[in-house]
Amino acid sequence: PLEMSAKKPVPFLRQVVSVRKKVRRDPRFDDLSGEYKPEIFMKTYSFLDSIKKQEKEMVQKQLKKCRNAEQKEKLQQLLNRMTQQEQAQKKQQKLRERELSLKRQQRELAKQGKKPFFLKKSEKRKLELAEKYAELKRSGKLESFLSKKRKRNAIKDKRRLPSQKNL
Repeated sequence: PLEMSAKKPVPFLRQVVSVRKKVRRDPRFDDLSGEYKPEIFMKTYSFLDSIKKQEKEMVQKQLKKCRNAEQKEKLQQLLNRMTQQEQAQKKQQKLRERELSLKRQQRELAKQGKKPFFLKKSEKRKLELAEKYAELKRSGKLESFLSKKRKRNAIKDKRRLPSQKNL
């Protein structure tokens, strides 16, 4: 603002230089950024996968060389996080591919003149479970998976039963 004399009273309506307010915008919610499409996003940023792979290998090498216990633990946690992120990404990709294949089937049926039929969430879950069992059977880990599941269910059932003290 302009410097004013202290001896002269300040006018009621004085001229103030207007400052333009910066408009902050969040690209997640702004229309200017466009619509989020996971397929396009994955294609655009596919180069990151190779970088992540290199970083993971580098962390593994550092983990082998490391002598300090505290540093070793931090590197192990980092490596675990990287592998978990990788597995989650693969799982998400599989889910997307499954949905795309279902959509393609529906389009083909619609072209043949049949009425489109969309699966319920529960039916999708059943298909996913059946696929998981088939994968476990192929890899030969089905029996260990089922035994763990039985143990978990037995513990849950045991918790639900009334305790012997109350009887």
